[in-house]
Amino acid sequence: MTSQAESPESPSTPSVGETGSSPSDRPFQIGKHQLDSRLIVGTGRYDTMEQMRDSLIASGSDCVTVAVRRERLYDRNGQNILDFIDSERYTLLPNTAGCYTATDAVRAAKLGREILRTLGNPGADWVKLEVLGDSKTLLPDPVETVKACEQLVEAGFSVLCYTSDCPVTALRLKKVGAASVMPAGSPIGSGQGILNPGNLQIILEYLKDDDANYPIIIDAGVGTASDVAIAMELGADGVLMNTAIAHARDPVRMATAMKHAVIAGYEAARAGRIPKRLYGTASSPSEGVISTRPYGSTAGQ
Repeated sequence: MTSQAESPESPSTPSVGETGSSPSDRPFQIGKHQLDSRLIVGTGRYDTMEQMRDSLIASGSDCVTVAVRRERLYDRNGQNILDFIDSERYTLLPNTAGCYTATDAVRAAKLGREILRTLGNPGADWVKLEVLGDSKTLLPDPVETVKACEQLVEAGFSVLCYTSDCPVTALRLKKVGAASVMPAGSPIGSGQGILNPGNLQIILEYLKDDDANYPIIIDAGVGTASDVAIAMELGADGVLMNTAIAHARDPVRMATAMKHAVIAGYEAARAGRIPKRLYGTASSPSEGVISTRPYGSTAGQ
């Protein structure tokens, strides 16, 4: 795949997706799949299929997720969503959106596998697992999610698992074999951003304790580019989104902003921010200046 990220001017600095000197600079690897972009985008809720297609291109993503229940593949005009997604350009990630039980989620995952096998797309062996517990908040059901994840792993799937920001549930999902744990920044489609950065930091610490390269993707709730940058600065390996782009006033322009936000947050996290201080610190040297006025000095002294 050709990387969608813009390379830095200095050839000595590893770009996003290149192998660097530390594990955190290695390519974005999820199970058997290696991606060039750390942004995964959804394909639902756009006004038109053409708008969706153009937004996917602008995002720079090389992986897009598609709901695979039969009624979701066609829009109100009878157009098939797969006709507007270049399966040569994108690795498709089938998802189990709208499922409320492990049984339904497993069935949808298997349907997605058969569809992608027919298309010859490499995404046939993985799935984004989503098992909801409540139709109003769209929060995941932790018991059914763990159950479905375990069954899908046994069936040979590489499972990317949507979950809440609960560290205990995240650990359980990794233990039953999830290829990636995907905690929510906030409820699906809410646009509230990262509501609980503390819990996300705990998840990152716990799940990467024995494997620094274990992929953790922030999934759901981001509203704009700054939310994405914050998620990446916390140490996430990637971000998955749909509504923040699809329902923006200008989806194509927002997709472009999200592409750059992922890159900026990723590079900032690895560059290392300066510590926060209560007082200011001069950026220029104080030695050799004509005069200085230390704190507390007053005129006439």
